[in-house]
Amino acid sequence: MPKALKAIIHEGKIEPLEQVDLPEGSKVLVTLLADDEADFWLQAGQPSLDTIWDNPEDDVYAELLKE
Repeated sequence: MPKALKAIIHEGKIEPLEQVDLPEGSKVLVTLLADDEADFWLQAGQPSLDTIWDNPEDDVYAELLKE
């Protein structure tokens, strides 16, 4: 399931600020934000993402992908 998390750039690499359990080579989508806008956009977008991704009607698609 998609999850937003905070990270920093350290020595040219993106480093999460919290523990993330992902397999090596996992693909991620990174959105760069200006420091002064980051908190605003993370808080502003989260309710919309929650509505879209936490949708029991979409469970049928997950079941189809298993077949």
